Amino acid sequence: MVLPIHKWYRYTAGFSAIWAKQLIELHKSKGRTRVIDPFAGSGTVLLESEFENVESMGLESHPYIYRIAKTKLAWNYPAEKFKESALLLLHQAKKKKINKTDFPKLILSCYPLDIIQKLEALKQTWLETEQEKEIKDFNWFVITSILRTTSPVGTAQWQYIQPNKTKAKVIDPFVAYESKVNEMYFDMKGLQNKNKNVKHAKLFNEDARDIKSIPKGWGDLVITSPPYANNYDYADATRLEMTFWGDINGWCDLQENVRKHLVRACTQHVSKLGNEIESILSDCKLKPIQEELSEVYEALKLERLKHGGKKNYHLMIAAYFKDLAEVFHSLRSVTNENCLMCFVIGDSAPYGIYVPVDKWLGELAVSAGFDSYSFEKLRDRNVKWKNRKHTVPLQEGRLWIKG
Repeated sequence: MVLPIHKWYRYTAGFSAIWAKQLIELHKSKGRTRVIDPFAGSGTVLLESEFENVESMGLESHPYIYRIAKTKLAWNYPAEKFKESALLLLHQAKKKKINKTDFPKLILSCYPLDIIQKLEALKQTWLETEQEKEIKDFNWFVITSILRTTSPVGTAQWQYIQPNKTKAKVIDPFVAYESKVNEMYFDMKGLQNKNKNVKHAKLFNEDARDIKSIPKGWGDLVITSPPYANNYDYADATRLEMTFWGDINGWCDLQENVRKHLVRACTQHVSKLGNEIESILSDCKLKPIQEELSEVYEALKLERLKHGGKKNYHLMIAAYFKDLAEVFHSLRSVTNENCLMCFVIGDSAPYGIYVPVDKWLGELAVSAGFDSYSFEKLRDRNVKWKNRKHTVPLQEGRLWIKG
């Protein structure tokens, strides 16, 4: 995470910006100049598309991550104006006296009161100050991006909160804010001098299962990484930030505000799936994998009864592939016949029962109307984790889909 702009915000689901750049560059020379990322995340593919001066469109359905990516994509905003406005907010925040001591439980468990009050001073100043939208977004981004580095407890970027752990290095909020502003300023200046002409990417807060904003047959190169079917809760991963800003009042609000917009890749997502499961398993879009999927579903349904947590992996797996089938059908309508798609994916083995993700996703893509698929393995997974629950070999790689 040393590349300009990419380093502004660490995203757990990110992949190599250098690789994305090389791929875009290669296919630009072959005439593919319209890039789509249906799971845009923090904007890696869209940024690299801008730097390569090709057209690009992206979708991000997580409202919080969409806002992060949107701000990063504004890197071409006048750098001097950004810095001046951001430091003025800091100056005003330092003069603000915060006496409030009543904060959400999660916030109180992550920070000592003096740190919370400095962060609150920044937040209150941001709320009270009238600024143009771009500046408002930048300053929101700066405050948001320092929330984890200013907490003394276990809040490593994009991991779940661990109040009982401590960090060796904690930065004062006002120092962290100024440092982040300077980092962003120098990145903006450097890239603006280097990239005089760019085709600005378009990013939509939209669901990849139902693409509406990208024109029919528009794209010829898709580069993306969908959520893995590994039970990672992307909604919960932003709970600290959303709680700080008052976007949610607690864990329960995540379902309505975030999860319902996301591909169902964790068991928290499917706890109320209930009667829908039969219609999911019999959906015609799942036809090429229906028999194998049903076998894995039944195996997981029985296996869960042997475990204390009784996690609904069987429901999650069924819903996950139904959602990805919808994504492929949606992508088919917005890509042309010369399209090449690259999905960075990893397979899965909940409760030690193997799920052939690359094979199933490839078959779903062909069923949606693409010509062919192949899988390029990049690395083994589940070989280093000390707390691994099973020994099933797993892999991560690139699913290439043509047509």
